[in-house]
Amino acid sequence: MNERRIQPGAVSKWILRCAQNDRTMGINPVDVSRQHFPSHFPNPMIRINEHYTKLKASYLFVDIAKRVAACQQADPGKSIIRLGIGDVTEPLPPACIAALHAATDEMARRETFRGYGPEQGYAFLREAIAWHDYSARGCFIEPDEIFISDGAKCDCGNIQEIFAIDLRVAIPDPVYPVYLDTNVMAGRTGHPRDGRYEGIVYLDSTPANGYVPAPPATPVDLIYLCFPNNPTGAVATRAQLAAWVDYAKRHRALILFDSAYETFIRDPQISHSIYEIEGARDVAIEIRSFSKTAGFTGTRCAYLVIPKTLTANDSAGNAHPLHGLWNRRHSTKFNGVSYPVQRAAAAVYTDDGRKQTRALADFYLGNAKLIRDAMAKLGFSCSGGDNAPYIWINIGRDSWQFFDLLLNKAGVVVTPGAGFGRCGEGHVRISAFNSRENVTTALDRIAAALK
Repeated sequence: MNERRIQPGAVSKWILRCAQNDRTMGINPVDVSRQHFPSHFPNPMIRINEHYTKLKASYLFVDIAKRVAACQQADPGKSIIRLGIGDVTEPLPPACIAALHAATDEMARRETFRGYGPEQGYAFLREAIAWHDYSARGCFIEPDEIFISDGAKCDCGNIQEIFAIDLRVAIPDPVYPVYLDTNVMAGRTGHPRDGRYEGIVYLDSTPANGYVPAPPATPVDLIYLCFPNNPTGAVATRAQLAAWVDYAKRHRALILFDSAYETFIRDPQISHSIYEIEGARDVAIEIRSFSKTAGFTGTRCAYLVIPKTLTANDSAGNAHPLHGLWNRRHSTKFNGVSYPVQRAAAAVYTDDGRKQTRALADFYLGNAKLIRDAMAKLGFSCSGGDNAPYIWINIGRDSWQFFDLLLNKAGVVVTPGAGFGRCGEGHVRISAFNSRENVTTALDRIAAALK
């Protein structure tokens, strides 16, 4: 192509035609024009993924950490009790520690040393999960449908990579920020307006619906659900989950079901897995974690379940098994969780491990009951705390102002609801993850600060 014969404005018009005709083919018109009109792009340069510029300046918990640091800098002697971020405080269960030590000893001997393991996870852990977490509850999940990972947060963020960019995505509000932010990064949204991103179908979770949203009136493709919920602590009934499964079947949609907190469910009428609902194998992926079940927030182990019967279509309408797509992505970008950590996770399913992890969850639920009862006594309505480690408190005022009040007057860190979405405003989340002594001290301080 002879650039000297190109008329002024021709390049921009040609790029515009490329944008109109070729964008659906995945072609970037700017990249193509660089090849044909190099003189119009004299300084080649690395460019950013501009979808990142749509994100808020920092992650919610980074904002909280900055305010806490400023408070401590202003008053270095101030005692701060953190009931904000959901990080555990109690030691690993003894069964997990013993397994971790034994596996470490194996790594010290040539005859039992292990190098790279299977990216999908060792069979001993996948089989234990399939039996105890699924078969024992009447769910048919095969071991090779389970993918071991280093955290539910990673799985929640990474799974969207195997889906098309132009999907219609439904996300609860309030919501765990990772669901939304990773879809913004991928380019599935427009810019934020009035606290919400264009292109997302928001599922309002409010006091009126018990913080459990119903399926939307319009069709969507990808649905994020989390029960027991973070941040609201709400749980969905079997009937409510069945309504979502029916909706997904009717609209050929997919549910991403985050059940990282299922270990805290004590109501026998509440499902621990989406696969307890008939037909869910055909429409749902489930994500779970050992972080709260066994205190693995610093040890890192989780898993994702994709039934081999689960499919999605390409642009020509051809069905593709999602299990194979995820296996390709997982094995390409992930080298697997370490052998000692997987042995420690498998110990959760031993007789001692099950007793110890149950006791651990009961301890945090004891904290949750104290928090819920204390806040109710102060006149606040609350959700969660009975089948979840989070207590969602309707404070009826600006959540960041309430955060600052408790931080500065009580030395207690909670999480402002506005950080979880528009529907979170007027609420705060209090976490039960701390020592009993710290929880009781914090509640006394909160009561004094609110007098």
